[in-house]
Amino acid sequence: YDLDGEPIGTFVVRHISPYLTEGSDRTLTNLSRPLADVPRMSFGSMPNDGGFLILDDEERAAAVSADARVDAFIRPLISAHQYLNGKTRWCLWLEDAAPADIQRIPFIRDRVASVRTYREASTRNTTQELAGFPALFGEIRQPDTDYVLVPRHSSERRDYIPISFFDPSYIVSDSCLCVPRATPYHFGILHSAMHMSWVRQVGGRLESRYRYSARLVYNNFPWPDSPTDAQKQRVEQAAQAVLDARRQFPDATLADLYDPLSMPATLRRAHKALDRAVERCYRRQPFPDERRRFEFLFERYERLTAPLTSLAHKKRRARKKRT
Repeated sequence: YDLDGEPIGTFVVRHISPYLTEGSDRTLTNLSRPLADVPRMSFGSMPNDGGFLILDDEERAAAVSADARVDAFIRPLISAHQYLNGKTRWCLWLEDAAPADIQRIPFIRDRVASVRTYREASTRNTTQELAGFPALFGEIRQPDTDYVLVPRHSSERRDYIPISFFDPSYIVSDSCLCVPRATPYHFGILHSAMHMSWVRQVGGRLESRYRYSARLVYNNFPWPDSPTDAQKQRVEQAAQAVLDARRQFPDATLADLYDPLSMPATLRRAHKALDRAVERCYRRQPFPDERRRFEFLFERYERLTAPLTSLAHKKRRARKKRT
């Protein structure tokens, strides 16, 4: 079936895998780190603040107008909805704020006091404990370097999940994932048809939307094996061409750019060129369709994890003997 649920053909296979493609009965399990030697992916930061550390445009403007000192502690906050739809949100980011700043700036003092009250009133012990740190997000995982941002949820209508580079001044929220220290090569692989074929088969779903995860999708992904410098360079150049194509439409949101009905031809062509560059990192001949891409990737996944599977079986047999 294609992305619209229409049948595209009948295929004779030796064995149907749990992913409804030709393959073994193996399924993926969550991994704590990537199979490949690539940067780790992590969740963004979770405010757990009752909304008191978060500001919209009007709240930010009013706070800064009333007291210009507030501006030094306001940072842009990137959440999946705002990122995809071109909206802006802000947050009070007080990790480096001095106690005197919190006490002497009324807007900040009042917001922090409200966070404390909110957390103390929670029925969850962990949230109550966070009341002792009312100036900080509940969970902080902000990168200190440039990073690639991946929204955790994205429309299934898109051929590619929109991803982007950000610098560490942008606070990534827990509705997104991030890959610190990712290079244009990593960006290119993650933004390709090869990776999307993996996402569609092994990723989760929220309703019908893609649900990306670090432990299942990213960590299990079989990256190209020892690509040459020339192959990497072609991926990087093609990835940059995708970013350049996006910049030709500064008034369009990512939701507009990646809707199949309104995706600009220049961006579509740039992605097709990136797809070809990525595929050449895996093999010379192109893949005829998404099914063959996934079957190729899953076979590679099985080869990469075979030693781990064998070791796990040995450990289980050893435990049974001891008992």
